[in-house]
Amino acid sequence: MATQQGFTLDPVTFEVLKNSFITTVDQMAEQILRTCYSFVIYNRDFSNALNDINGDSIAQGNYDIAVHVGTLHYTCKEVIRFFSGEMKRGDVYAINDPYAGGTHFPDVRLIRPIFVGDQPIAFSQSNGHWSDVGGSVPGSFDVQAKEMFREGIRITPVRLWDGGIFRRDVAHMIAANTRDPASIIGDMQSQAAATAIAEREILRLVEKYGKETVLTGFADVQDYVERALRQRLAALPDGEWQTQDFIDRDPAGGEGMIPIKVKLTIKGDCAIYDFSGSHPCIGSLYNSAFGSTFSAVVAGMKTFFPDLPLNSGFYRPIEVIAPGDTVVNARWPIAVTGFLMPFEKIMNSIYEIWSQIVPARAIACAFNLEYLLAGGRDLRRADKPIFMFYDWLPGGWGGRNGKDGCNVTTACFGTGLQSQPVEGQERISPILTNEYQILTDSAGPGKWRGGAGVRKTSTLGDTDRAVISYICDRERAIVWGIEGGLPSMPHGLTLRRAGSERDEWLGSVFSDVPLANGDVFSRPTAGGGGYGDPLERDPALVRDDVANDYVSLERACKDYGVVLRVVDVDLAEYEVDAAATARERARIRSLRRAWLTSAPEEVARRYRAGELDRMDVVRQYAVVLDWGTGEVLERSTTQFREMFQKRAAAHWRD
Repeated sequence: MATQQGFTLDPVTFEVLKNSFITTVDQMAEQILRTCYSFVIYNRDFSNALNDINGDSIAQGNYDIAVHVGTLHYTCKEVIRFFSGEMKRGDVYAINDPYAGGTHFPDVRLIRPIFVGDQPIAFSQSNGHWSDVGGSVPGSFDVQAKEMFREGIRITPVRLWDGGIFRRDVAHMIAANTRDPASIIGDMQSQAAATAIAEREILRLVEKYGKETVLTGFADVQDYVERALRQRLAALPDGEWQTQDFIDRDPAGGEGMIPIKVKLTIKGDCAIYDFSGSHPCIGSLYNSAFGSTFSAVVAGMKTFFPDLPLNSGFYRPIEVIAPGDTVVNARWPIAVTGFLMPFEKIMNSIYEIWSQIVPARAIACAFNLEYLLAGGRDLRRADKPIFMFYDWLPGGWGGRNGKDGCNVTTACFGTGLQSQPVEGQERISPILTNEYQILTDSAGPGKWRGGAGVRKTSTLGDTDRAVISYICDRERAIVWGIEGGLPSMPHGLTLRRAGSERDEWLGSVFSDVPLANGDVFSRPTAGGGGYGDPLERDPALVRDDVANDYVSLERACKDYGVVLRVVDVDLAEYEVDAAATARERARIRSLRRAWLTSAPEEVARRYRAGELDRMDVVRQYAVVLDWGTGEVLERSTTQFREMFQKRAAAHWRD
């Protein structure tokens, strides 16, 4: 083949194969959507990949969720290492080991070698989040877990299909360690069928173009992405940028947020991410193994290079330095199932850094993904008595340079995820949804406001021995703005016991809390952080936000300094009082820096007295409280104020 612009294939064949590889992975997704058993997987908590003979990624799908994309090559390499010299046509292997490059135990990967003649030339891989893999609580997220032994079954590389023969004994042993074995067996079959789709398509390409041409294509698509990324990095100025974000707490430790420090060094055509100084592993499941940290780096950086295909070529210019035994590089047997909490902190830190490098694409912090898990005995169904309710919500992304943030969008952790339809949830679980709506005032104020979040309220139906767990964050490390933008709001779940008239604040991290029939639980998701000083937002845009219920009249005045007159509430018509707005904005400018030096105890007293609400406390005074008791969290407040000064106050023009 002629060499043109660094390619070893001619440009037409290269483009055909490049897109064929991606389409192959997308066809795997379609197979899963049509055959999976789990409602969770049906709502796209899965991903697929095509890997070369070394295990490196050739192609990802167009809708694969971000969290998986940087880990699938690691698990493929581990399977290759384990079964080296023993593979044969028709084999399918399983692995979910986070310490071997995976994410967490619920993400189970099935991997099939693709043979041409007697030699494997590639691997197809299908990863799905199983709704339960055993462990101490339904859904396998136990916030009290310090080690993996409470988190479910750890699957090191194992053969599930042996030369095309289903290893029923092995599969049923794995499924028997979960709370929904029938669905697990069904999802195994679905994922294995997806890997067979890729095998069929690659063999079709081999028949059409020849083995050597296809193998050359495998290498060329990776080399192409590597060259493109290196060229773009080389065009940027060399330098260092650093920031930090926080996990809310160590449930096994004292009060204070847990820092994750990120430094990016661009040197020539390389990007080096250094996490030195990040906190040691904590006594909970909110730790990340190295593979997940690497994936967070890739997902965060890829956001600023959206046009490049994603494969291992993208990884080659990237170096990740993650000290061992820290929250960004936990080792066996440290608990890691809640890795998504450090994952999203890493992604948003990278957003902040790259917003300085490429300000035209700048974006503030996005809301934090949350998981609600409930389980127990479903008294409606004798045929399937154990139910598993596993839910996540959309929220708001950060404001951008010149644009508001996206409203009600799935988390940056996994933009391919879909919001689960409540009708389907109610069919398979004894939980009724009472409310699911966009949450007014959830968006972080800014010249360009963050996107809005939602609130969902549910009631437990006819059950026995039901429990609930909630896996979230940003109750204290509240979603932040940049370039003068303000934070969003604290995450957290409230529970109203049947017959009670009082809500109980359970917060953002708990597990195995007993539920009784008729109990009502409600949780919001934060909006995104604001971009730019909210006092510089066009008052007409604030008026439109009020008309659309994104912002209330009260917070239009408090956060934006915009005073509106009501023309017709029913028609959502308002007009800006220009003179009053000018006076209010001048008043806020004269006071807001002093607010940030207010005594936290006095702010807390006013909150407990009902004089201030949570958004006042966070957005005006930058104080963090125990939102259940109203007590000051002194260390968290100090940390939050420091970052507030850097990201917001330092950019205000008085």
